[in-house]
Amino acid sequence: MGLAQGSTLGETCGRIGEELSRKYAIDSRRFIGLLARGNLFELLVAVVLSQNTSDRNAIRAFENLKGKLGVITPETVASLSIEELAELIRPAGLHAQRARRIKEIAEALKGRLQEFEARIRELDAADAREVLKQFRGVGDKTADVILLVYFGKKVFPVDTHIKRITQRLGFVKSGSYREISSFWSRCLPPEKYLEAHLLLIEHGRETCRARRPLCGECPLRDLCEFYRNALDPGV
Repeated sequence: MGLAQGSTLGETCGRIGEELSRKYAIDSRRFIGLLARGNLFELLVAVVLSQNTSDRNAIRAFENLKGKLGVITPETVASLSIEELAELIRPAGLHAQRARRIKEIAEALKGRLQEFEARIRELDAADAREVLKQFRGVGDKTADVILLVYFGKKVFPVDTHIKRITQRLGFVKSGSYREISSFWSRCLPPEKYLEAHLLLIEHGRETCRARRPLCGECPLRDLCEFYRNALDPGV
């Protein structure tokens, strides 16, 4: 595990947050979840658009939809045909599949978004996650982004960047979503979850990249098992 020598888990994770906040500034224009955070249904649509694609592509699709509809509501989305919706969100990729899923969610929430929002707000995080996952195309990560960003619940969403960074640091060996999420939830105070989530994503985009990571520029390299192994000619 990549703990700093003589430090507790909490101290090490605190240092990670400090190092990343010095290196990166969080620009809300680069995160589709922040762009859509003021409206529950818009956020739900935005996070579905962001699955298995870059936020850049998802933002283009989201802006197309906003340009057509103004406010993205269950009612305005339901008024579109599958073909119209698919064409608008084409930049996100998998546009036909995403259109069907978004349309299904819109139909399910027509006329009851406020009631649905109130229900989620009253539930604990685990139960709220299961309710959101009843929608086809909503898994753990999508649900957790909504619960953290919109509802402020104590969950830590894990995307592909966070998974890669956590494994490279040596904190969690498996690729289990729940194990990685639980690790960050344990080692950070809840008020730091959103900031840390965004900083880790930025670190994965800019430095701890899937291919050709920039280890020499990484402020976490002295904590990193991947970096130590790369330096060892016997590995």
